[in-house]
Parts: sequence; structure tokens; C-alpha cells
Amino acid sequence: MYTADEALTRLVAGNERFVRGKARFPTVRKEVFAALAKGQQPYATIVGCSDSRVPPELVFDAGFGELFIVRVAGNVISPEVMGTLQYAAKFEGARERRRIALLLKRILPGLRDLRPGLTPEAQFDAAVEANVRWSMRQLRETPEGKARMAEGVLELVGAVYELKTGRVRFL
Repeated sequence: MYTADEALTRLVAGNERFVRGKARFPTVRKEVFAALAKGQQPYATIVGCSDSRVPPELVFDAGFGELFIVRVAGNVISPEVMGTLQYAAKFEGARERRRIALLLKRILPGLRDLRPGLTPEAQFDAAVEANVRWSMRQLRETPEGKARMAEGVLELVGAVYELKTGRVRFL
């Protein structure tokens, strides 16, 4: 069992190896990151259990950008999972847009404090970071989150994956 600090240290070190191209598992070349940053076109969508013993990319020997994966304990198809699947499939139609709208409704409260006047790229980056911070805030405010943090057994750290470099930036 690792402490929260040890776990974070391992994550940081693992991402450093990944960015340097020295990961324990196959990685991608830096030029591939640029192509992946332009958009995604996975060949399959997978709904899977969040079981750590079954990483879909490794199980299916798939590379970056090849699979759109939705993982949730027990493969539960919640409204959020449905919205995610419809986003993945780019379905059309009023019903499907309502499900995606549900996801947006959950994200929007975290975007209230975005600075106006940013360039579209800066606005996107700020929105991604604000959404991560919003998610961390929601987790910290749960009774379980408060209790585990008070016990010193949980540390919630938000992070943003930089598509162009593969680097994880911890907030």
C-alpha cells in the first residue's frame, strides 16, 4: 500500500518516463502527439468496468487514439455514460443531444469564473483546467472525501493531460 504522496510521486515519475519515450509499455513518438491533438477518430468504443486489472488498450493491443473508452464500476449505464457514448458516436437527433446536454449541465458550474476576452485556444485550455478543478472540488466536498482527507489517507490532485506533448500537468 502506498501513501498519497508516494502514489503521486510514482505518477509523476511514470509520466516523465512516458514523455521521454522510456515508458515500460509502448508509447508514441512526439510527432504522433501533434496529430492526436488535432482530433480523435477511434475505430471502436468500449464500455468497460473500471477494474484496474483490465486496461483495454493493453488487452486489445491498441495504440493512442484507437479506442474511445468509457470505464465505470460495474459497466453501469448511467445518464452520464449514455451522454458520453453519444458524444463518442456523434449521434444526431433531439434525444441524443439532450443526453450530451446533461453532461454540459454538470460541467458548466465549474466554468463560471472564466476570464472573458481570452483567445479561443486560451479559453479552451482555461475551461479544461476549470473543469478539473470543479471535479476535484465536488469530490472534496463529499462526506467520503472529507472523511478520507481528514484521516490523511486521501489526497485529491487534479491534472490536465497535454495532448501535444503527452505531459500530465498536476494542478
